[in-house]
Amino acid sequence: MIFKRVGEGRPYPEHGYVQKQWAAIAPQQVQLDQLVTTKRTLDLDALLEEDSTFFGDLFAHVVSWRGDLYLEDGLHRALRAALQQRQTVHARVLELPDEQQS
Repeated sequence: MIFKRVGEGRPYPEHGYVQKQWAAIAPQQVQLDQLVTTKRTLDLDALLEEDSTFFGDLFAHVVSWRGDLYLEDGLHRALRAALQQRQTVHARVLELPDEQQS
């Protein structure tokens, strides 16, 4: 298994981060087998959009929430790493607080 789990959608709260804020987070290595994807498929149209990490950031975007690491953007980079027999990918990791629900 390449990823911890293949998910659909973003279960974490909206964080509102824009490209400039992501760029302020130092990249780190993340194990592929610890990532939960937020997309089930790789969409080439989305891959080539202007605000994709393909054009705007060299690193994948990962959200850490409730003990899981969600691959928000950069599925293409993670898959490329796996195809190259690598076990890690460089990513910017945003830590979201575990908000208590009322």
